[in-house]
Amino acid sequence: MKRFFFFLLMTVIAVFGAAAQDAASIVRDARDRISADTISSRSRMTIAAKNGSTTERRIDQYSKDGPKGSRTVVIFQSPANVANTRFLTMETGGGSNDQWIFLPSLGKVRRIAASEGSGSFVGTDLSYDDISSADRDPDLDTHTLLREEALNGKACYVVESKPKDGSYQYSKMIQWIGKDDKVNYKVELFDKRGNHVKTLEILELKNIQGRLSPVKTRMTTLAAGTNTTIDVEILKYDDPIPEQVFTTAFLERGRVQ
Repeated sequence: MKRFFFFLLMTVIAVFGAAAQDAASIVRDARDRISADTISSRSRMTIAAKNGSTTERRIDQYSKDGPKGSRTVVIFQSPANVANTRFLTMETGGGSNDQWIFLPSLGKVRRIAASEGSGSFVGTDLSYDDISSADRDPDLDTHTLLREEALNGKACYVVESKPKDGSYQYSKMIQWIGKDDKVNYKVELFDKRGNHVKTLEILELKNIQGRLSPVKTRMTTLAAGTNTTIDVEILKYDDPIPEQVFTTAFLERGRVQ
């Protein structure tokens, strides 16, 4: 299990070949840091507008590995205007994902088109692509170790990752990965024009069931002056989750038959 949706994290190194391999290994180790068969959580999302006003949402999340990769279901519990909105994302192999959403106002399940990847996920600072990026295969990108530096007192590798093709929402990502704990503490995201557009930060970690786990994460959209903070209130690893949860039928009915 690699997906941990919502926690989803100066000398230039100039060693050819070995540096590229080292950078890829660093990213892969960070991606695969938490090992679990399943992840279940309840979180509070706080969406902050540019004027300082905030709105809150409560969500449940269930994640489990499948035959082609990770699968995640997100269920909005409150407030009333988004309650019972349900979302499913499934890895299909080769770096691609299938995504569906159930909107109560429509009363039916709708598939998310690939062209909608950069769109806002239910009014948050996260896009549909951001949700899938927690499981993004490192082989889809070219990684360069830029430097080593401290971030908030933590020694980190700073790695630049660039997609090998133009289908991804971002042109590059710069990641601050802890040298000792492999935690991805910060990610700067750049659009196709090379502008720094978003920053993802891990603000708090706790040891849960023997795993160093992000329990407070923030995504900031720079130009809009908005951010979405996710506080994990309940987190469980390896709890059984029925296979039927990861189906469009569950999205529509909201229950396992």
